[in-house]
Amino acid sequence: MYIIRVVLVYIEKVFKEKKIGKEYEIKGWVYRIRKMKDKVFIVVRDSYGIIQVVFDANSPCFNDAEKLKMESSLIIKGKVKEEPKAPGGYELQGIKLEIVHIGEDFPINKDLNEELLGDRRHLWLRSRKMTASMKIRSTVLFALHEYMHKKGFTEIHAPSLSGATSEGGSETFEVKYFDKKAYLTQSWQFYAENFIGALEKAYAIAPSFRAEKSKTPWHVTEFWHFEVEGAWMDLKDDMIIAEDCIKYVITKVLAENKKDLEILEVNKSRFENVKTPFKRITYKEAIDTLIKNGHDIKYGDDFKSAEERGLAKYYGNTFVFVTNYPLELLKFYHGEDPKNPGTGTNFNLLAPDVGEMIDGSQREPDLNKIIVRLKKSGIDLGMSDWYLDSRRYGSVPHAGFGLGVERFAAWICGFDNIRDSIPFPRTPNRFYP
Repeated sequence: MYIIRVVLVYIEKVFKEKKIGKEYEIKGWVYRIRKMKDKVFIVVRDSYGIIQVVFDANSPCFNDAEKLKMESSLIIKGKVKEEPKAPGGYELQGIKLEIVHIGEDFPINKDLNEELLGDRRHLWLRSRKMTASMKIRSTVLFALHEYMHKKGFTEIHAPSLSGATSEGGSETFEVKYFDKKAYLTQSWQFYAENFIGALEKAYAIAPSFRAEKSKTPWHVTEFWHFEVEGAWMDLKDDMIIAEDCIKYVITKVLAENKKDLEILEVNKSRFENVKTPFKRITYKEAIDTLIKNGHDIKYGDDFKSAEERGLAKYYGNTFVFVTNYPLELLKFYHGEDPKNPGTGTNFNLLAPDVGEMIDGSQREPDLNKIIVRLKKSGIDLGMSDWYLDSRRYGSVPHAGFGLGVERFAAWICGFDNIRDSIPFPRTPNRFYP
């Protein structure tokens, strides 16, 4: 005598196999529930999808099914049947119901506003939108790691706490470190430029902290930073790696997150314009283009978000590199272009709908030039003077860049707010839950 075991599966397998009459056992939570006199319709979710389960009044599980509330956890066995009105066109005719936990009245419904959803962020993560977003984010992170390893880069990490700032004052979070002051890192920049003396090619994906009181949809105070640094690299090498990362990640997401993109209703035609090499223009060309299109801007001004988004739109609604910014707009470690004095060997990669996606440069290798730039800017490195050892002992040409993971993930998902691409966003007004 053979015993037929009911296979415990994720919901997506039911829809892949589409075997009418086959019994499945699924574990999950009540996503939606509708109770009628003679039927209970339960839409069950797990991390892979949703499926409708029906219990009729003559089922021995009918009374238990009526007790359920949204987000109650359960184990259900049912038989597959075709049902055009059900999500995905199939449902389970309920056979067995085991209640794991009956949830309390769920505090999220369609009437809650963004502020209340923020207060209940730990529960809002259960929404299909956030589940899909987190899966795409995971693919983005994995793809970045995979690409860098294929290119021979070594993953390293720098401290999140430092005795001095790396980029400067007002945007730094100061914290108490025993009886001293410390600062949350804005970037691994200073460490990276010293790492390359040992590893030559290094990268990190880690949190960075910016005390910016910005309330735009594209800023958070804590974000995940993908940063790259390579010895012997010039600006051209830097840009090629940056654009290859973008293309590699997008290709990976399109291959592995088809269902998640469908849940988010992402129009995949947005990816068709992402063709390498990306358009390359100079800062001067960008200024001329903006003026031509009615922007109130002049040479020497920094770009605002609207101008960055505009440039991406004017150049084919795709990614565009802007190079050779005036030195006055750049950090002291950005190199100067010998072919275009007064401008930097730098780039910003601008993305449609978002603006700046990546900031990178070929660094200044000459210690004396850096010291002149520091004095001119009135910057005293103080406890960060050790950073200059990268120039004192075997300085070499090198370049690198930084990419905000959340901005990139938000662009892929078609979000108009970066906070939808991070599990627990931190803003000037929110640091909980």
